Amino acid sequence: MSGALILAALWVLAATVTAFLPMRRQVVPGLALLVAAPVLIGWIGHDFGVWAALAAGAGFVSMFRNPLRWLMRKALGRGGGGDTDGDSGDGDGGGAAR
Repeated sequence: MSGALILAALWVLAATVTAFLPMRRQVVPGLALLVAAPVLIGWIGHDFGVWAALAAGAGFVSMFRNPLRWLMRKALGRGGGGDTDGDSGDGDGGGAAR
């Protein structure tokens, strides 16, 4: 097995362990994983081609969808605080404030 695939498997395991941490302890390892992912995806693309890189990129976006949404909102100047699931945060899950 290539080094890129071994590191990709370790990255997935690290991301899974990070997801089990309390939210306040996810920031540092999550940022490290977020920064490492494009390098790893590029390496996979170099070794295995564009389709493998696209599959790895889709997996990355799937796993980091909420942090990526937050970063996009922050970059576009649309806020960035609060929840990322689209509801109003009132606990009823309905999406509309009362």
